[in-house]
Amino acid sequence: MKTILCFGDSNTWGWNPATMARYGRAERWTGVLRNQLGEGFLIIEEGQNGRTTVWDDPVERHKNGASYLPPCLESHKPLDVVVIMLGTNDLKMRFSVPGVDIARSVGVLVDIVQKSASGPDDGAPQVLLLAPPPLGRLSDFAEMLEGGAEKSRQLAPYYAQTAEDYGCHFLDAGQIIVSSDLDGVHLDSSEHEKLGKAVAERVSAILD
Repeated sequence: MKTILCFGDSNTWGWNPATMARYGRAERWTGVLRNQLGEGFLIIEEGQNGRTTVWDDPVERHKNGASYLPPCLESHKPLDVVVIMLGTNDLKMRFSVPGVDIARSVGVLVDIVQKSASGPDDGAPQVLLLAPPPLGRLSDFAEMLEGGAEKSRQLAPYYAQTAEDYGCHFLDAGQIIVSSDLDGVHLDSSEHEKLGKAVAERVSAILD
């Protein structure tokens, strides 16, 4: 049995921009990933709405990914692959963080995984780093994410460099999916399907 941990925010949790509820298990990209990989794989969904890379959120609280990741890795070990897709919430105006620092922050998460003993035989799991898709046309979240759309378009090359620096695997989700026109942040069901299939292909290659 191969175990895959998917560590992310509301787009990993499965926020539906049309209903503001949660997509069903089979609709979420993690569910698509599970169906694509089939028997012999366990997919652990660790998505949290509002999760940041390393930042303590003074408004929502308990959203710091770097604080939660170490116990998460320990509780789910042994893990074969950790898929990380975070950074969208770092674009919030309250953090005032440039794109290059968001990429450095997600590098902190990669480093935590690579220095953990949460893989097989107390080694480190493989890491697949996903650059989140750029923000689309913002509606309800426009004020919260003011200035974030431009920064979001800068993330992919910064993330690619982070992946190279840490020697981990990389996938630019923005080359596969787009953010929904309904709110500019979350994913339509069709995009979950595309992302799940793309991640399944990469995970299969990593474990081949």
